[in-house]
Amino acid sequence: MAKRATKSKKKNKRKASKSFFKKHPYWGFLFKCGCIVFALLFLYIGYCYVTLPDVEDAVSHTRQPSTTIIAENGNEILTFGNSFSEVVYLDDLPYYVPAAIIDVEDRRFYSHFGFDVIGFARAIGVNIIKGRYAQGASTITQQVAKNLFLTSEKSIKRKIQELLLAFWLESKFSKEQILTLYLNRVYLGSGTYGIEAAANRYFGKSSRDLSLKEAAILAGMLKAPSRYNPLNNPDKAQARAEIVLNLMYKHGTITQAEMEESLAEPLHDSTQYKVEGARHFADMVYGEVNAYIGQRTQDLYISTTLDQDLQQKAEWILNDTIAQNRKRNITQGAIVILDHNGAIKAMVGGVDYDASQFNRATQALRQPGSSFKPFVYITALQHGFLPSDIINDVPVKIGNWEPQNDNHQYYGAVSLTEALTRSLNLATINLAEQLNRKDIIMTAHKMGISTELPNTPALALGAAEVKVLDMAVAYAVMANGGKAVWPYSITEIYSKDGIQLYQRDFSEPIQVLDTDTVNKITAMLQNVIDNGTGRRAKLPVFAAGKTGTSQDYRDAWFVGWTDEYVAAVWLGNDDNSPMDRVSGSGLPAQIWQKVMLSGLDLSSDKTESIFQKGRKLLPW
Repeated sequence: MAKRATKSKKKNKRKASKSFFKKHPYWGFLFKCGCIVFALLFLYIGYCYVTLPDVEDAVSHTRQPSTTIIAENGNEILTFGNSFSEVVYLDDLPYYVPAAIIDVEDRRFYSHFGFDVIGFARAIGVNIIKGRYAQGASTITQQVAKNLFLTSEKSIKRKIQELLLAFWLESKFSKEQILTLYLNRVYLGSGTYGIEAAANRYFGKSSRDLSLKEAAILAGMLKAPSRYNPLNNPDKAQARAEIVLNLMYKHGTITQAEMEESLAEPLHDSTQYKVEGARHFADMVYGEVNAYIGQRTQDLYISTTLDQDLQQKAEWILNDTIAQNRKRNITQGAIVILDHNGAIKAMVGGVDYDASQFNRATQALRQPGSSFKPFVYITALQHGFLPSDIINDVPVKIGNWEPQNDNHQYYGAVSLTEALTRSLNLATINLAEQLNRKDIIMTAHKMGISTELPNTPALALGAAEVKVLDMAVAYAVMANGGKAVWPYSITEIYSKDGIQLYQRDFSEPIQVLDTDTVNKITAMLQNVIDNGTGRRAKLPVFAAGKTGTSQDYRDAWFVGWTDEYVAAVWLGNDDNSPMDRVSGSGLPAQIWQKVMLSGLDLSSDKTESIFQKGRKLLPW
């Protein structure tokens, strides 16, 4: 009887429900729609589940190895690729490092099951009130799921998969393990992943030694790593850190005294561990690494020849000079500084790397003008001419070509020394025509010019195209006593574990010019600076060099050397448009002088002596 009564009750309920939906068809329609939506949602969640990425594959997924370029003083120039450091554990860190991140990112981390219902409801409310996406609600567990297994794609599918993986992580790992994963994989800007890599990059120390203020800065960066980067935006990083510290105090993580002490702590000057600029140089070095060690498969540290102080001063001098002379239609320039053995001590590839990554020091082909003339005179000296020998500075016509001196005057019989000192075009051409132009080309090539040089009469006046780096190398041969110079920037390559993978071999260079020729051309080029077109490059110490100006003032050069350095300076425009009467004897010579002064240790009285006639002292 009891069974029959139960069955009867069930039948009556079904009849009642059917009769309800018959009487209210609208609700019946909604019920059916709800069932369909629920079924579709269930199926979609199932689809998201079966299309989850393979966990093993995601964990073992390889990343691009990082390559850190380092100046000769040990400071970082630039890091390419993603930087990951050694794994750190919670026990290794001061308590406030993970606490700051929990207070900022997931206050209920230790109490939720991977999804924060309260936080989600709060975020929905804020977003509805503000009418836009203003607040997220992802837990640390969800962020670990995304960082380890998923992409940053913004889609419903990714969010569902993120939630499913968060539940899986919570079931497999302890809270401490999940937080450790987060601390070692979270992105903190500038290609750095993990708290240890970020501490190294931004503060030059281990995460084990972070102060409370530094921990607050890193925790604050999680909201927007680029915006709150302490290297690029110190003021915004400071303001964000103050918010984090106040939040930690509000949650009872730190005391008021600790908060006030941290607020008073000055922002760490991270720039002292990092080279400002040198981006063109870093690009060049990065492109050369594979040639030394083959394909990169691990994180690398590249020790280079770059002199941080010289580099930053050269960049300032070039940028400042061009900025002050915009009216003369100068928009670009390049500087290369070598030591006598070919080590690249500084390289400025242009005035604004962000605007153009093209390296005018190594990639641009420009006409050197009269700075090419030393190759003609060296060839003559090698063929028995003497600096005192007489050549004629008189009009010359070769086919339809009738070159002129810059001032359209003629000086008749002059010595080789006087012709080079005054940079006389006609005398140089008359000298070159007494030689074999193939010998001049051979001289230039064996001294370091790598570009093709056309066998034409205009070659003697620098009508061929060359690279700024090549010109510095060629003059370095003269500075090096006639020995061949190969430019280099890399001295050592190490793995992250400290294993040396490459070390430069300093073998004995080949003699390409005889000593007697080098001594003669050196004296002639010293006279160019002392008494000729290079007077604006004069230094209180030995200096030799040559000016160069191409046709219509499209290129202006000064290339020369001291007992310490060789430097090539070029000014011009990328579109090859003429400058307003900018010649090598003017701004390039002045830039060269300032660059060389910045590398000299001079007493103030010696420095003052070269700034006669109202020349300004350098700003440092």
